[in-house]
Amino acid sequence: MKFWLVGLLRVAWVAGTLPIIIASLPSSRLHLFHEALMGFAKRGKIMHSSSYHRYAVWRSVFLLLLMETQVLRRLVETVYVFKYSPSARMHIFGYLTGMFFYTAAPLSLCCNLTPELFRFVADLLAEFTIKGKSHMPAFESDLLGSVDNLLKLRCLQWIGAAIFLQGWTHQRRCHAILGSLREHAERVDDYVVPHGDWFEIVSSPHYLAEIVIYAGLLVASGGEDLTIWLLFGFVVANLVFTAAETHRWYWRKFDNYPSNRYAIIPFVY
Repeated sequence: MKFWLVGLLRVAWVAGTLPIIIASLPSSRLHLFHEALMGFAKRGKIMHSSSYHRYAVWRSVFLLLLMETQVLRRLVETVYVFKYSPSARMHIFGYLTGMFFYTAAPLSLCCNLTPELFRFVADLLAEFTIKGKSHMPAFESDLLGSVDNLLKLRCLQWIGAAIFLQGWTHQRRCHAILGSLREHAERVDDYVVPHGDWFEIVSSPHYLAEIVIYAGLLVASGGEDLTIWLLFGFVVANLVFTAAETHRWYWRKFDNYPSNRYAIIPFVY
């Protein structure tokens, strides 16, 4: 028992010391390892002096705000825009996949800063609850300060937001077109070839717009996080696969389907 305990303690101290020694070596190849270790070791003035850390937190807040506008619009469209056929069904796997996606996607946008973001929201709500209406001017001042921090984000975030908005706008238009088709159908189960907006170039422009939306989020994130790249890869793979099946269905369903339309990527696929 004695020798087992001694050995365990020695291994623990070696395991704790070795990463510090490695991170201290003056090698550019160890830069990422050094930064990762510093992420765990920061405290006091080192923790609070990191302007990049504050920027990363506000960048994550920005990404989540963009994601929220997408989720809320999709919710509104599901309730008020789409006219689903009474015979329409979804496989339970598709339903569970959707639940997983809309839980995992926002978390993927901020996974490296989740504790800080939760603390930010909790502090904001606590301050509003405690101060109440009697301190509303102070709360409004803090809120304006938050907006000012968002406006100080870098050019890359605003380029990503512009790409996001482009996809968001076209997806809204395409969903409106799809929602209007059933209103003009003779029977509830009739299908009509959609026209307008990006439907003139691809069969699934709403999927193309979704890819543009997540490309915008990827650009706005700075492209530094592998998790967001994996999220984008999943979105592209899933939508390209579904769009290809939709494109083939259109060709089988309609004899006069426009021959100049691609499945999802204009002039490519």
